[in-house]
Amino acid sequence: MSKEKLTRINKFLSEKGSYSRRGVDKLIEENRVTVNGKNVKLGLKVSYDDEIRVDGELIFKPKKKKKSIYLLFNKPIGIECTTNQNINNNIIDFIGYPTRIFPIGRLDKDSEGLIFLTNDGEIVNKILRSENNNEKEYLVNVNRKITSDFLSKISKGVMLKNIRTKPCTVKKITNYSFKIILTQGLNRQIRKMCGLFDYKVKNLIRTRIINIKLGTLKVGKFRKFSKIELDGLLDNVN
Repeated sequence: MSKEKLTRINKFLSEKGSYSRRGVDKLIEENRVTVNGKNVKLGLKVSYDDEIRVDGELIFKPKKKKKSIYLLFNKPIGIECTTNQNINNNIIDFIGYPTRIFPIGRLDKDSEGLIFLTNDGEIVNKILRSENNNEKEYLVNVNRKITSDFLSKISKGVMLKNIRTKPCTVKKITNYSFKIILTQGLNRQIRKMCGLFDYKVKNLIRTRIINIKLGTLKVGKFRKFSKIELDGLLDNVN
């Protein structure tokens, strides 16, 4: 039974024009009313998700529940993370999924890598809450040799206009690439952090969000979450 928009069963059925409130109460007292196959007591609250029968006859058919969709997508460079289909190269048209979905957060047009899409507004809110400190991991390639001083400074946090970035984990991969794990999502944050030290980002790939890794998913392709991935994600954001 839904926990939202609950209404006493006598009021619910009277508003449908089938019975009076007193009439419903009388039927309940005579054990002639079932909700989702079970006899009910006076004062029970129901919703549009419930099946209601009187003497076995279907009085109210529950609305069909929307199936939740959870996709992970390896976004190519040039694709805009917007649901506005008037914008060229928007993510919705690129994927062409048959059901309405929307991206969770964003990944700027010049970057590639992992982004989630769903039709579940509840999980979107949980993931986007900054207080959750959800990790996002990136692989960054820059235009000149990386110094230990540069890595040390960005790991401690830097000032971007009036906002100081949170401390983050940074690890050198090659002379021109490094891995960085952020727990905040300022607009073009990594590019701006690098720019403060005269580094230009040549390529930026998001490889992980919370517990879910990009893995071997090819650029421009998407797939559904596995049960283990989804369960792990829900454990992290609840």
